[in-house]
Amino acid sequence: MKVLLLNGSPNMKSCTYTALSEVATTLNQEGIETEIIHVGNKDICGCVGCRQCKKNGKCVFNDLVNEVAPKFQECDGLVIGSPVYYASANGTLVSFVDRLFYSTPGDKRMKVGAAVVSARRGGCSATFDELNKYFTISGMPVAASQYWNSVHGYTPDDVRQDEEGMQTMRVLGRNMAFLIKSIALGKEKYVFPQTEAERKFTSFIR
Repeated sequence: MKVLLLNGSPNMKSCTYTALSEVATTLNQEGIETEIIHVGNKDICGCVGCRQCKKNGKCVFNDLVNEVAPKFQECDGLVIGSPVYYASANGTLVSFVDRLFYSTPGDKRMKVGAAVVSARRGGCSATFDELNKYFTISGMPVAASQYWNSVHGYTPDDVRQDEEGMQTMRVLGRNMAFLIKSIALGKEKYVFPQTEAERKFTSFIR
């Protein structure tokens, strides 16, 4: 069992990384393998709507998105971590996740998702909502904690002093591990929910 954690901060050892590391450490203690992938400092363009991924099975831009795509398809869970910029996620991270979710073929259902956000002071809730939408449009159960998954601080040392935030990260890690293990057991005993043969698309309302 494995969880990927995306660090959307441009700074390698950032406040966001500090929060993600606490989640990863807890997942490891629960027997879940983890990998933190640094996204925020990469040169990632946004989706251009060419739809070549639907023919080729991968994005037309051969960058970190295509490198991570096979790992995403194989993993059991995904944590998306971002600093807060103007009450929203890091733009590079958004471009990355837009393309990752859109270009990857295969079923994402029942992979467990979680969002983690970091701010000096405000904007966490809006960013948290923004990131969770990737999971809920993809049939991915969302792991929760004892509070919204956020930490506060201007430096990593500040974040480590945010006792409530760090505890929230640890609870998130344990809850996520439980969900992943429970889904694995459920898959053995029950089949995944059946999908309808034809996917319906309504582009306008008469």
